[in-house]
Amino acid sequence: MQVPARPVRLIRLPDVIARVGIKRSMIYRLMGEGRFPRSRSLGPKCAVWVESEIDDWVKAVADALL
Repeated sequence: MQVPARPVRLIRLPDVIARVGIKRSMIYRLMGEGRFPRSRSLGPKCAVWVESEIDDWVKAVADALL
């Protein structure tokens, strides 16, 4: 039996900060180092992240700590 795929959901920076527990500057620093999911631009002042990529990153960090 196949598990239904999660719908793709885009989230804004305040939601990303709430999920990962780190501040904006660290998120952008980690993105620059290639150690955090990259944002996508929806316009000149609108950056979003793919929710499932953030969830996968959080799981990977938690797994690495265990």
